[in-house]
Amino acid sequence: MRNLNIKDTFTKELPADPLLENTRRQVENACFSYVTPKKTSNPELLHVSPEMLENLGISQKEAKSKAFLNVFTGNSVLPNTKPYAMCYGGHQFGNWAGQLGDGRAINLAEIVHNNTRWAIQLKGAGHTPYSRTADGLAVLRSSIREYLCSEAMFHLGVPTTRALSLALSGDQVLRDVLYNGNPEYEKGAIVCRVAPSFLRFGNFEILTAREDFKTLKTLTDYTIKHFFSHLGTPSKETYLAFFNDVAQRTLDMIIHWQRVGFVHGVMNTDNMSILGLTIDYGPYGWLEGFDFGWTPNTTDRQHKRYRYGNQPNIGLWNLYKLANALFPLIDDVKALETVLDTYKTNFERDSLKMMRSKLGLEMQDAFDASLIKDLEANLQLTETDMTLFFRKLSDFNSEKGADGLEIVKEAFYIPTEITLEVHQKWNSWFQKYAERLAQEETTSEARKATMNAINPKYVLRNYMAQLAIDAADKGDYQLIDDLFQLLKNPYSEQPENEKWFAKRPDWARYKVGCSMLSCSS
Repeated sequence: MRNLNIKDTFTKELPADPLLENTRRQVENACFSYVTPKKTSNPELLHVSPEMLENLGISQKEAKSKAFLNVFTGNSVLPNTKPYAMCYGGHQFGNWAGQLGDGRAINLAEIVHNNTRWAIQLKGAGHTPYSRTADGLAVLRSSIREYLCSEAMFHLGVPTTRALSLALSGDQVLRDVLYNGNPEYEKGAIVCRVAPSFLRFGNFEILTAREDFKTLKTLTDYTIKHFFSHLGTPSKETYLAFFNDVAQRTLDMIIHWQRVGFVHGVMNTDNMSILGLTIDYGPYGWLEGFDFGWTPNTTDRQHKRYRYGNQPNIGLWNLYKLANALFPLIDDVKALETVLDTYKTNFERDSLKMMRSKLGLEMQDAFDASLIKDLEANLQLTETDMTLFFRKLSDFNSEKGADGLEIVKEAFYIPTEITLEVHQKWNSWFQKYAERLAQEETTSEARKATMNAINPKYVLRNYMAQLAIDAADKGDYQLIDDLFQLLKNPYSEQPENEKWFAKRPDWARYKVGCSMLSCSS
């Protein structure tokens, strides 16, 4: 652990909060505050990611040491480092919330290994000046969900933060899981999160909101220097190019979300990575029944602001807020609007391209948009499992006159709802799909392979994570590793794991943690 290549830049190049006491307060003219993680009473390491160990230059032997356990549960600090929490603001559910910041996340250091920079951060390691009325801690259920999901998303090919380790703190944490006035004590836990940077839209928003344009420029120059160096020396043109790059990364990320059926659940601007990474895994979920209106977040149930079908629009809305934050540096409304308009047109283009790939269509045809629109309408005629449907669809062989509905029948939750009218609509669509496939030059076998590399067979359904949580609450952590291994190869057949290629079971339809999730999840 002493041989880690620590190269801190955030604390060395950006202004620090001069106050050192760890009290809740407004922090101005600074990008961060120094803090020390809370010591845990009886830490226990539950799981470590071998890939992230390698990425950071930590050996398997070191990962089993007492020193590793202590550092990544907050009981000791890496030599020559000073942990800190970032200051940022944000728009929450469409409203400006003022200062937010790392309320339960503490950054330990930056490590450079194999020419790649990684910031390492503990989530659930105690309060900071940004914790407001909260305790800065995390519980086992939310920590399992974050640990498994961030690694699962990486292997799905979705831009994401990563996870190094999952540990119990040995302490009890009081939580009201559904915000209904019934708090209970739960097992405390800590996740070590890893990313090139945890900078968010909100880091820039808070500075402009306070008219601290000097620090805004310092932070933006720092971000370009270390993460967008290809843009060149800072200038108005560079700042605009930076915003354009962030917009494209954000769009790419959301297109991937739509591809695999992932719903973030709480796309506040403080949860939007400046690097276009999926960040802050809280009340997320995967589409089971295909539904543009579905959100996993109980807080969002009434207005469904962050529903699956609205994620691209919210990405744009959040970019408008980032544009406002960067405006003092760019001072060109028309140029910023052009970037935002480009996001809209690129979404239409990239979304169509993504859906073509899910259908195995390599050639472009003017008929495709209509074919896709009809498919999306059919998928909502009855409750149809998104993951199963698209994976099964690759078995459709139009050359052999296959019965499309028979091939995808396992994707329907309630087969009795396949009425004569619904049957006819599906038959009509499969006929059009077969005609469209006839225009392709690839064989059915090649198309199947291509589609199976785009449409995952295994995703981290909420009920799967909940099973791991329920077992862990009883002291059984094997399922955490089983799912971790399963989700490393989400596009592979894995016949030994076929039981996970199935619809959500009936018992999970309305179970807390499976269908109902709060921001504390």
